Order: sequence, then structure tokens, then C-alpha cells
Amino acid sequence: MLSSGMLNPGDPAPPIHARTDAGADFRLSDLKGQRVVLYFFPRADTPG
Repeated sequence: MLSSGMLNPGDPAPPIHARTDAGADFRLSDLKGQRVVLYFFPRADTPG
């Protein structure tokens, strides 16, 4: 996951690899060339 700090609008997205709630692998790089909106939110019961 991202550990290098904040991103600004227009910054390239970091490599993201995760598992979906259906158990499938997801790589952001698979969407290269498409418009993508990334929305990050704090973990449950944490400040932010």
C-alpha cells in the first residue's frame, strides 16, 4: 500500500495490488489508459 505520503491531483498513481471482496486479484495497472477515480477513506473507527 501507499506509504510515501500524500498525492496531489494529477500525480501518477502508485502501483496498487489488492484482493476484491469477491476474492479476485485487482491491479490498478490493468486499467491503464482508462479514466479511474481513486477514493481513499480511513479505516473504520480511526480518526481521519
